Amino acid sequence: MLFNGLLDLPWWGLVLVALGFTHITIAAVTIFLHRHQAHRALDLHPVVSHFFRLWLWLTTGMVTKEWAAIHRKHHAKCETAEDPHSPQVYGINRVLWLGVLLYVKEAFNRETLERYGHGTPDDWLERNVYTRHSVLGLWLMGAVDVALFGPVPGLLVLVAQIVWIPFWAAGVINGVGHFWGYRNWDVPAPDASRNIVPWGALIGGEELHNNHHAYPASARFSMKWYEFDLGWLYVRALEMLGLATVKKVAPVPRFVAPRPVCDQQVLQAVIANRYDVLQRYAASLKRLYRQELDRLGHWSQEAEALKPLKRYFARMQELSEAERARLAEALKGSKALATALAMREELAALWARSSASREQLVSQLQDWCHRAEASGLVPLVDFSRRLRSYA
Repeated sequence: MLFNGLLDLPWWGLVLVALGFTHITIAAVTIFLHRHQAHRALDLHPVVSHFFRLWLWLTTGMVTKEWAAIHRKHHAKCETAEDPHSPQVYGINRVLWLGVLLYVKEAFNRETLERYGHGTPDDWLERNVYTRHSVLGLWLMGAVDVALFGPVPGLLVLVAQIVWIPFWAAGVINGVGHFWGYRNWDVPAPDASRNIVPWGALIGGEELHNNHHAYPASARFSMKWYEFDLGWLYVRALEMLGLATVKKVAPVPRFVAPRPVCDQQVLQAVIANRYDVLQRYAASLKRLYRQELDRLGHWSQEAEALKPLKRYFARMQELSEAERARLAEALKGSKALATALAMREELAALWARSSASREQLVSQLQDWCHRAEASGLVPLVDFSRRLRSYA
């Protein structure tokens, strides 16, 4: 008679166990590897930190330094030839189904580890156990699974644990998260990050990928009322227990009465809330667009040329050269929209001018507001006033 294991569970019990084990792994990846190690968005109590290290060693064999380094490089080189796993470079099918191979390949790149792997654990256990014998943990986990559930059920549970992260993290997040979905924030090109769905227990909040790329140092990924970040719920629970300290979250825009002129505080608030600024500017563009259609007559030739432009307003950073050429041609019929789009580019360039002093940036922002209000375009006038209200 074959050994059935210490726990005689029905098939659905084994499914629940496998889902529970893999969910702990997802929590370890999003809380420990991602938010804590790669981005330093929170601090963890040493007991919690080491539990996650141990669990990841047992269930994935991933090395903390490798994971953090590869992920940091992904942010630094997003959607370029140096991005370790961009579907825009390698194609969606390769990243979705073979993303783990791209991860393994980059893990052997010593330059990546040295340049981007700083600040990760380097104690005796990390050097002599977790890194040196990374596969040993999987063998130990397999032995525990077989002992608990029996040979066949135990091995099936182990396989589920082993494939979970390569598929969901290396495949779905790195692949689908840069290919399909919706965008809250118009992050700088060529970053093509997407939010896959507004909720997701299977991935622990990692599906809110565009939010994360907009504010990578934020410990919370959810930003809209309909978005649910399960990882953030766990972080808050740990914080309430005194086992975690949140260091940074994405800013929530605050507004005061419009200031007469732009100053250092306005500049700082605008830069801190730059993605919210661009989102609100896109709304102003749509308002101006509707006014121009009314002015030109909705069925006129000039209006028909403008109608395809609406889909561009919320994603200006990612337009291709062909789309920009079509945009320029269509704008010949609307000086107002051409002015508004040109000023959008000027506004976005403010926080990209790293060589300019703060005094110069304040002057440029004030000049931008002056020209917006002098344009006579009501949506731009209203937006300039709102811009001077950021606190």
